Amino acid sequence: MSEKRLHANHPEILKRLKRAHGHLRSIIEMIEAGRPCLNIAQQLHAVEMAVCQAKKALIHDHIDNCLEQAVGPVPRARRNSIDEFKTITKYL
Repeated sequence: MSEKRLHANHPEILKRLKRAHGHLRSIIEMIEAGRPCLNIAQQLHAVEMAVCQAKKALIHDHIDNCLEQAVGPVPRARRNSIDEFKTITKYL
C-alpha cells in the first residue's frame, strides 16, 4: 500500500467532487421524476465538467508536487517544459 499523501489542493478537489456527487444525486432524482431530457442532459454536462475540472486540478497538483519532488526543484528559466506539459493536460 502506498503512503498517504495529502497536498494543499486536495481539500479543494475533494470539495469539488463532493459537490458533483450531490449534483449527480439530484440528476438521478430528476430522471426518476420524469423531468425533460434536455434539462437532464444539461445537468449531466455540468457534472461532467465539474469532474473534468477536478481531474485537471489533481493532475496539475501532481505535477507541482509529486513530479517536482521526484526530479528536484526546477529553476524558473527551465520551467517552460513543465508549464507546457500542464497546459497540454487540458486535452486529456
